[in-house]
Amino acid sequence: MPRLAGKRVLILGAGSVGEGIGNGRAMAILFAREGAQIACVDMNLAAAEETTALIAKEGGQAFAMAGDVTQESEITRIVDATMAAFGRIDILVNNVGGSVPGGPEELTPEAWHKQFHHNLHYVHLSTRAILPIMVKQGGGAIVNLSSVAALRHVSSDLMAYAASKSGVMALSRMIAVRYAPHGVRSNVVVPGLMHTPLVEARLAGQRAGGDVAAIIAKRNAQPPMGRMGDAWDIAYAALYLASDEAKYVTGAEIVVDGGLTLRTQ
Repeated sequence: MPRLAGKRVLILGAGSVGEGIGNGRAMAILFAREGAQIACVDMNLAAAEETTALIAKEGGQAFAMAGDVTQESEITRIVDATMAAFGRIDILVNNVGGSVPGGPEELTPEAWHKQFHHNLHYVHLSTRAILPIMVKQGGGAIVNLSSVAALRHVSSDLMAYAASKSGVMALSRMIAVRYAPHGVRSNVVVPGLMHTPLVEARLAGQRAGGDVAAIIAKRNAQPPMGRMGDAWDIAYAALYLASDEAKYVTGAEIVVDGGLTLRTQ
């Protein structure tokens, strides 16, 4: 029996930045392989459609939507469309986010607020919309994506990113306690340094002057395992938390970092 047979899933951030398989796309594909029907949402409709095309190619079921999930009206539209298509939402994955470098002096107040809006505010919006649905249907699973930046200073100064991703973890714990009696579980995947299209499309250009090889080599050298992880590492952790195998797991954080945070203790 597939691990998510009959489950209806809403993934926010199901596309990929650049070509290849990012975290959201990997989760969508893997969940579909395990029997779930997927609503794939991304700011870039073409990116979401590419994910659904990959799922369809394997015989899975998914549909794509574009949306700015930081806007409450967009969240309402997305949730309504998903309910119209599926009739229920068993699993919500919050996978939207991004980082802006800077410490206390360098980071402007505007950049600070934008990071919280982008990384944390939308998680409140999506869970606020989804929780009544999950309570009414008798349960559900929420999987949020945070970052090891919320746990340790692992490389460059990412003050607002770290703070906002810490907020994702705290929010997830609060939801876990409040909604456990209703059968709703809330857990977090905490990625470390991952080799995804985001690295080459965004991080490399911003932090290494476009020298992709240099930043990849630097990131590979940091974890004790001697390499970065990939999107499938994140997807399998999320799959466990979303599945009924984790039926007694809530308020948990699975760190997927190749031992990186152990080295930086």
